[in-house]
Amino acid sequence: MILSTRINRRYFILRTGSALAKLNVVIASVLFASCSSSQNQSTSTPTSQNVSASQQTNIIKVGVWSVIAEDILKFIQKKLASSQGLEIQTVKFGDWVQVNNALKSGEIDANYFQHRLFMEDSAKRLNLNLVMLNQTYLTPIGIYSKKIKSLSEIPNGATIAIQSDASNQDRTLKFLQSQKLIKLKDISGNLFSVKDMVENSKNLQFKELEGPAIVRGLDDVVVGAFLGSLLIQAKQLDLRPIVQESTKDKRYALGLVTLQGKENDPKIQKLNQLIIDPKVKDFIKNTYQDAVVPVF
Repeated sequence: MILSTRINRRYFILRTGSALAKLNVVIASVLFASCSSSQNQSTSTPTSQNVSASQQTNIIKVGVWSVIAEDILKFIQKKLASSQGLEIQTVKFGDWVQVNNALKSGEIDANYFQHRLFMEDSAKRLNLNLVMLNQTYLTPIGIYSKKIKSLSEIPNGATIAIQSDASNQDRTLKFLQSQKLIKLKDISGNLFSVKDMVENSKNLQFKELEGPAIVRGLDDVVVGAFLGSLLIQAKQLDLRPIVQESTKDKRYALGLVTLQGKENDPKIQKLNQLIIDPKVKDFIKNTYQDAVVPVF
């Protein structure tokens, strides 16, 4: 009986020890997995606890709308910004209105998508004080068609697609006037719209569309007049214009924009200089052909 009790007691100790060993292995595995998970999360998405104050001051959030501006900023980050300790975070928006609203709310530090006339019109509508910094590239307006090859082929009563936003519609109508397709009334200080035409010899019917939709809508109209950059957005860069706007006028050149009072922020000024680096000019020329033209 005594021997049996000793054997049972030894079996219990061995069994208990084995269970404890297994439990320790499980606990260690859980702890290791937890640590590994924490390390992966901090690598992919840094938190404010993992980023020093000095690093945070060199992060600039820039709002963009078009793929052109996004690609240019990516090029700057890869080739120029990193060596100067600047981190550019691009925030892409689905329409033109949101990008300036994001400046107002503080979601971004600057944006890179608009020309001066568009900025001034937006500032009035949104009650914002905006500042244009360095201008970098121009996207000329062209007249495009999948149905005809010259302006003389435009039939009477043809439908023409134009951009719906105020500043680009003003610009498009002035271009159409320069091509003697329409004539506008004599006004100053205001943006032209389709209601300001006094002559329309071909009785053109205007279809107002927004953004890349105007490129996709070419199948439904005779001609379209719009920014060359929209071809890139719609991935139709091989479509060539019947006639294109002169690139000498820099009023429509896109530039870096921020809120008044923030223009002297060191990180904004650093980016402001990088966007006019000669390497950026070469990148624009080599990437976008004549659809996008550097102006610096």
